[in-house]
Formats: sequence, structure tokens, C-alpha cells
Amino acid sequence: MKILFLSKYSRQGASSRLRCLQYIPFLERSGVEVVVKSLFDDEYLNCLYSSGRRPVLRSIYCYLMRLFTILTVRQYDMIWIEKEVLPFFPATVERLLRAFAPPFVVDYDDAIFHNYDLSSHSLIRKTLGKKIDVVMRNARCVIAGNDYLASRAKAAGAKDVVVVPTVVDKDRYLAKQDSAGESLVIGWIGSPSTQKYVVAIRQALLNACDEFGARVMLMGATPQIIEELPGIPVEVLPWSENGEVDFIRQLDIGIMPLVDGPWEKGKCGYKLVQYMASGIPVVASPVGVNVEIVDGNRCGILANSLLEWESAFRQLLGNTDQRLNYGRAGREAVENKYTVHVQVAVLYKIFSRVVEQSSVKS
Repeated sequence: MKILFLSKYSRQGASSRLRCLQYIPFLERSGVEVVVKSLFDDEYLNCLYSSGRRPVLRSIYCYLMRLFTILTVRQYDMIWIEKEVLPFFPATVERLLRAFAPPFVVDYDDAIFHNYDLSSHSLIRKTLGKKIDVVMRNARCVIAGNDYLASRAKAAGAKDVVVVPTVVDKDRYLAKQDSAGESLVIGWIGSPSTQKYVVAIRQALLNACDEFGARVMLMGATPQIIEELPGIPVEVLPWSENGEVDFIRQLDIGIMPLVDGPWEKGKCGYKLVQYMASGIPVVASPVGVNVEIVDGNRCGILANSLLEWESAFRQLLGNTDQRLNYGRAGREAVENKYTVHVQVAVLYKIFSRVVEQSSVKS
């Protein structure tokens, strides 16, 4: 089986790395050949991350290279698309692929349809509001990271929808380091675009740190967040793929605060799975897939209001046994479900079915 993977980013892009690229070595062991062609390359991402702006000329180059890649699709048995072929362009290419190319599957780990149907620009809403629905409808299978995304695919008329959670490689994650004698740590891993959720629960963080002598560690936030968390002992570390595992092992509680909005419902709870993989208890907002992960696996506490966040911190910071029990339950859930070792079999089954069905029809 030879598959063309049209990723959105190179390995530097978290969504591409987690949803698809981490599976490739495991798929290759099963005899699947995967050829990766990213839309946005390292040069594009380096410019974006350093300046915060999208490089126009490099974007044009990347789009042209993607179109060139589309001309080669006939040599593959199947096409694996991350989200869409060309962002902010109509679904013309996906329609042509449906008619003249090998079958394609499409993968979503985020509610990117809201880029279009909830855009602040009326022209985008009018011309592209239903774009992702068209892509989903033309795909042979839609792979969704959670039920919210799957529901959208089914409503769009997708023929086959399979939920595959965003997972970790369990072998990369080690148990929490022994922190006996050290202050307890509340931790968060994310990006500058989501650090606002941490700021929103600052009063609960402040009260927890004051009462228990705890401190807060953040990975991936901007250094400026310290000014937004006055009175809280905060340490901010830059994100790195190699450093995230060691960072998480220093935590006593991992958090994922959110607001209950349409974008947030599309999130796949990856940071929760990371905490769980190292046996760290979690506290999370009861939004979207967080409810399924936390309540379904009894690995932590759901907290909505500031009072509930403060109560959750008090329960966990004041009870070592409860932290350990939640942590063990989380690690067990990762080993049974939220690891690439388990979900790769699901992907292989999807790909085999799609290719087999295509061969029968031809």
C-alpha cells in the first residue's frame, strides 16, 4: 500500500506531528509506504514563529508546490489529507480528487470549519462557510479527533466517520520525578494563543499557591504572562519537543482550562493525555472531549467556576494519595487507548478498507 500524505506542516507543526507523522514509523512496520508532502515547510514556519507574520512570498511558493504535488497523485493507492488541500481556497481540488484521483481520507483535530463559517469577514463566510463540509462529503473517510468534529462530518454527509483521539507515544513518557521536600507544582503546556485560559483562573491559582506554598510552571507561554499573574510564583519555559517530557515529569497537577465556545469544543485534549502519560492528575474545564477524558477515565477533576478550580486544587494539593490514584488511572488509560501503539491499528484498518473498496470498484 502506497499512501501520499498531504500534511499541513512539517514536523515543526504540532498538529501534523501528532495526528499523522508520529504514526508513519508504525505504519511502515506493517508494510505501508507513506510519502509525506507538507504544505508549509520549515522555512515558512521559522519565519512565522520568529516574526508572528505569515511570509507572503513563501506562502505563494508553498501553494504552487502543493498544486504540483497534486499532479502526481495517480501513482498512489490512497491520499491522506490533513484538514484540507489549500486553506482559504474553495474545495475545487478536493472535488477533482474525488472524480479523477485515488480515494482520499481527511483528518481533523480542530474545528477549522469555524475559520470560515464564523469568520469576521462576510465574504469568507459567504464563499467558504461550507467549504469543509464539501471536503468531508467528498472524502472516502473522515477521521475526527473527537465527537464534536465527527458530528460535523456526519451532518455534512460524510459517508464514513471514525473517531481517533489525539495520542502520545507512551514509551516516550516516564513517571513523575520524586519531588519529596520540594514545593508542589501546578503546570500547564500550551501556546501563546491559549495562555489566556490560564490567566482566566489566576485567582484560583493565587489562592492555591498561597495556601499550599505551591508554584506554577508554564511551557509554551510568553514571558509576558508573568505580569498577568501578579503574586503567583511562576516559571515560564519555552516549548521544545525534546523538553516537554521532562517538563511534565516535574508537575504535581496538570491543568487545561478553557471557555465553553465553538472553537474550544473542537479541541482534542492532547495536553491532558500528555499529563496522564506521566501519571500526573489533571484538572480541566468540562468542555468538549475533556469530559470524556477526565470523567471517563477517573484521572482528575473537572472544574468550571473559579470556586470549583480552587476546590479542585485544594483536594489534590492536600491529598497525596488522591494525586497518586488519579495519576495511575491516567497512565492506565494512555496505555489502553491514548497511545499510538493502539490507534495505529485503527488507522491501518481504515486505510486498508479504503484501498480495498477502491480496488473492487475499479
